[in-house]
Amino acid sequence: MALSRPSTDRRTSPPRHGRRTLGFIGFLAAAALTLSACGGAASGQGTVDDLKDQALADDVPAGTVLNIADQQEQQQVALKSSGELDDFSFEYEFSNFVGGPEILEAFRAGAVDVARVGDTPPIQAFASGEVVPIILALQSSPDVIRLATSPSTDVDSISKIKGAKIGYAEGTAQGSLVLRLLDKAGLSTDDVELVRLELGEFSEALQSDEIDIAPLTGARLARYLQGYEKEGAGYLPDKETAGLGTGLNFIYARKEVLEDPAKSAALREFVAHSIRANQWINENTDDWVEDYFVKNQGLTEEEGRFIREQEGTTVFPKLDDVIATEQSTIDLSYDSGELPVDVDANDMFDRRFNDVIEDTVDEVGAHQDRKELDE
Repeated sequence: MALSRPSTDRRTSPPRHGRRTLGFIGFLAAAALTLSACGGAASGQGTVDDLKDQALADDVPAGTVLNIADQQEQQQVALKSSGELDDFSFEYEFSNFVGGPEILEAFRAGAVDVARVGDTPPIQAFASGEVVPIILALQSSPDVIRLATSPSTDVDSISKIKGAKIGYAEGTAQGSLVLRLLDKAGLSTDDVELVRLELGEFSEALQSDEIDIAPLTGARLARYLQGYEKEGAGYLPDKETAGLGTGLNFIYARKEVLEDPAKSAALREFVAHSIRANQWINENTDDWVEDYFVKNQGLTEEEGRFIREQEGTTVFPKLDDVIATEQSTIDLSYDSGELPVDVDANDMFDRRFNDVIEDTVDEVGAHQDRKELDE
């Protein structure tokens, strides 16, 4: 089993409310993560029912630490650029991961406490017996993920995907989008060749024509088009793929962390800071493009603006309002045979965080429903 070792670069910031650390989990934690990944079987869905009567504390005790899983350093930069990181009253450590499946293994190893992922990793976690309740929903444009095409493929329409080789990352939002694509085309997984890859491998497989199409988003999509559009690369027409995605991202945490009064108080604060940071992104496109896409991700300003345009404005729904959408993703995955057990979305959300979500949304003038953006 290959070991993916997180970066060991460490930086510290001056103390404000106790020591704060910005860095990455070291090799030892990664080794524990890998050992955990090599064993264990699905044990059925757990429950969050016993959390509902435990009130979230307002104050975070000194010395409380949150280990935060990140992807492509998106959360770190957002919190830092918006100024929210300076207002954390708890200590913190960030670890960078490739995708949801790797974060799930880190949860299992107890190496991280909280993470932001797409709409599918929490489903896979509950299906495998890990209780990692969702504490915040963020929703961008449902069409942010594009189905990129390889330079030489003749698959340029949904009508041509039968028999195609499709990049597929199980347990990811991109994987669920592929299942929705097949459902829309009236096909099953037997009608195509699902090439199981990691998210980071999609671009290379596309550019070498090993696969016909794969779901790409953000910096990966921008870099792929920049490098191979002149050779014939592109993506399936927007008019054909509109509505395949949900636009949902979730912040979820280990149940053990939510049961800890100190850490659950820190998570309550983290949710509020995350909403503020993402609303800052909504309102400060120029600064975000420069700080994240250009300086951190190495993209051009034009590419950064392309990504922001695809993402659109992020809203922060009440947790109860996304349960039906999450259940539809569960049903699709289960019916297609890609989920080992059925999952009840009602048991995946820690509704204790609804109050802080609504209060913070009102405070910063954000929205909870994408329909409000058109009014």
